[in-house]
Amino acid sequence: MAYLRSTPLGNIAVTLVSLTLAAYFCFSAIQSDYGILRRAEYRTELTELQKTFEKLTKSILLLENKTLRLSENYLDLDLLDEQARSILGFIRPDEIVIHQK
Repeated sequence: MAYLRSTPLGNIAVTLVSLTLAAYFCFSAIQSDYGILRRAEYRTELTELQKTFEKLTKSILLLENKTLRLSENYLDLDLLDEQARSILGFIRPDEIVIHQK
């Protein structure tokens, strides 16, 4: 092997192999599954998923609050009245209904 490096052809071969390996590792560092570009995609996806998680958390808290307010232990009569009107279409005799188109 020492004879191969001492010749001009050997120097060119070692240089080409070294450059090929360096190019491969650079390409891999940028394009692979764990590369720089994939990491940027993961960060973008993480941001979107965090926003979705926050929206779902708020929605869950609102539903838990509404469920608590309609439970046996704590009954919010105004909410019950609102739900009955909305779902069943009830109105009181002293109310006037105005339809909008």
